[in-house]
Amino acid sequence: MLSGILKFFLPKDKIFYTLFENASANLESLAEKLVLVVHESDFNKRGEIIKQMEELEHQNDVLTHTIFVELGKNFITPFDREDIHSLATALDDIADYIYASAKKINFYKINPDDQGVQKMAVVIKDAVLAVNSAVIELRNLKNTQKIIDCVVRINSAENQGDDIFDLSIDRLFEHESDIKLLIKKRELYQSLEIVTDKCEDAGNVIESIVVKYA
Repeated sequence: MLSGILKFFLPKDKIFYTLFENASANLESLAEKLVLVVHESDFNKRGEIIKQMEELEHQNDVLTHTIFVELGKNFITPFDREDIHSLATALDDIADYIYASAKKINFYKINPDDQGVQKMAVVIKDAVLAVNSAVIELRNLKNTQKIIDCVVRINSAENQGDDIFDLSIDRLFEHESDIKLLIKKRELYQSLEIVTDKCEDAGNVIESIVVKYA
């Protein structure tokens, strides 16, 4: 229904902006809920939040599919078709890995009261906020400096994510004697770190668009 409404009211080349903005806004909601999950001690309450995240992730799947459909139907696009495809894929990957990370916490019954996990969630939220701000600015490309500043913030968050990951893995191998739990936590750390990598991928695509069209 969302796709039909958008196609009725928007010029063919403008629909992409709205679809991207909706997707990146969903990412903000997902990142905010991830922070809630890692600070929630009750297993069942975490499960309720994760269920909400599943719906948001599903909405992003629908938006990504709609972007690809529109890309195949429309001859006129606001920027390179390859960039549209790459940005849609990057935003979808961010949603997938945020949701996957939250799901692993309850699936593996990991206590999220962990300095590395909680710090990583905050870094992910910062990166996603920057991604959303940059996506919003793509509609007119008038404030290119703001977009570049957002990309710098995304890259900084990715670097912070790497540092937190390295320290968390080092601490994990030094202090965790339960091998099964060690493997589970390592997988969670890896999933969280990948989110920041995917944010950087989105930032790289956005930066490429700015260079080409600003």
